[in-house]
Amino acid sequence: MKMKNSILILFALMLMTTLQAQTSFYDFTVEDINGKPYSMEQLKGKKVMVVNVASKCGYTKQYEQLQAVYAQYGGDKFVIIGFPANNFMKQEPGTNEEILTFCSTTYGVTFPMMSKISVKDDDQAPIYKWLTSKELNGVEDSKVKWNFQKYLISADGKLEKVFPSSTKPDDQEIINWIKN
Repeated sequence: MKMKNSILILFALMLMTTLQAQTSFYDFTVEDINGKPYSMEQLKGKKVMVVNVASKCGYTKQYEQLQAVYAQYGGDKFVIIGFPANNFMKQEPGTNEEILTFCSTTYGVTFPMMSKISVKDDDQAPIYKWLTSKELNGVEDSKVKWNFQKYLISADGKLEKVFPSSTKPDDQEIINWIKN
C-alpha cells in the first residue's frame, strides 16, 4: 500500500509540474501565418494584446482600429498579435494565405498575424489554454466568447486583463494600459 501511495504522490507531482511548466506567456512558441515558428520570448519587455480574429464577423471592422492602435503605439514597448480562428459560426473559413491577403489588402494590417488556430473546445491551442485557465496563467479563468476578444499581457509575460469583443481596441482603458 505504501508503494502504491508513493507512486500516486509522484504522479501527482509530475502532473502539477507539467501544468505549471508554462508560467509565462513568453514560454510559448506558435506558428506565424507564413508557417514559421514565432517565439513569444522575442516579445519580452513588451506589453502584448492578443486578439482572436475573423474575416466574416460583425466585429471584423475592428481590424482597422487594431491597425491604428498598432501604428500609433506598436514598437519597442507594445505589440498586437492576431490569431485567426474559425470557432464562431465559421466566420474565418479562409486559409492562412487568404487571411493574410484579406487583412493586408482590406485593412493594411502590419501587426504580427499567426496561423489559424482553435481558441476553444477540445482542440484549443495551448497558448489559449494558458490565456483562459487560472490554473495556468495564475490570474483568472475566462472563456473565449466570440471573435475579437482581447487579452492584455504585461511586459513580464503575465495576464493582466481580458476584454470582450464589444470593447473596441482603441477604448480609453486599453490606451491607458498601453501608455502606462
